[in-house]
Amino acid sequence: MKKAATLKENYEFRRVYQRGATAVGGGMVIYCRKNRLGRNRLGITASVKIGNAVTRNRARRRLREIYRLQGDKLKKGYDIILVARGRTAAVSWQELNDGFFRLCRKLDLWEVEP
Repeated sequence: MKKAATLKENYEFRRVYQRGATAVGGGMVIYCRKNRLGRNRLGITASVKIGNAVTRNRARRRLREIYRLQGDKLKKGYDIILVARGRTAAVSWQELNDGFFRLCRKLDLWEVEP
């Protein structure tokens, strides 16, 4: 399994938050901004407000898996941040997956329409 390119630095996250497009759903928030790298980079965040470490890690794992399964269908050349919300760890997989489709469609990130 190939490891995804990730956003690591604080300034990279701030740039996407300040100048990127946003889509909000029940299970997550997606921020995206074009980069000039020709490949997508992923950042995942989960606030302390979500719950304890176990809950936050579960939410991050679920978001990472959704991106892993659908990432090859997205347009290339974007920095994408997935922000976990309170319901991310508890909502059904189907609802979380549908939410990701809907938000990516709203941001026009689909290369291949599902």
